[in-house]
Amino acid sequence: MAAPDLNELKRRMDGAITSFKGDLAGLRTGRASANLLDPIVVQAYGSSMPLTQVANVSVPEPRMVSVSVWDKSMVGAVERAIRESSLGLNPITDGTTLRIPLPELNEQRRKELVKVAHTYGENARVAARHVRRDGMDTLKKSEKDGDTSQDDSRVIAEKIQKMTDETIVEIDKALSVKEAEIMQV
Repeated sequence: MAAPDLNELKRRMDGAITSFKGDLAGLRTGRASANLLDPIVVQAYGSSMPLTQVANVSVPEPRMVSVSVWDKSMVGAVERAIRESSLGLNPITDGTTLRIPLPELNEQRRKELVKVAHTYGENARVAARHVRRDGMDTLKKSEKDGDTSQDDSRVIAEKIQKMTDETIVEIDKALSVKEAEIMQV
């Protein structure tokens, strides 16, 4: 068993950060964002599809999201998916276009969104720690099998830990930026 591939571990940790930032982009702040509807899944053509595969999402105004559904028969399904999402949005249907006004966020809703952001952050940290654990397990097995010396093993372990620490710092930075954005009135 060879020593763990540090580039592969780095790629997996970067993946955790990318996924986390995607989750944060879906959290609603006071401003409209085309990414706001990314987590929404629509029941279309007998299967579940991301909203972006059945409609075009745009932001015509700072507090309005517009969804142009490509297939007229899908308008009802898209509207239902948006209403039933945890985002608390209420679309207005106009032909094949759905206009979604974003209400002002009250203090209680802002605090709820911050809690959700913290949950996403903790999930991302856990994902990074899982990658570290996988790397350390591979390293221990490699050392036990005699493929890696103790000195090399210690150096690699320190690199893995440093990589993990940097990933968690980046997650925490993104979380604090998003928290400030949510709480800004």
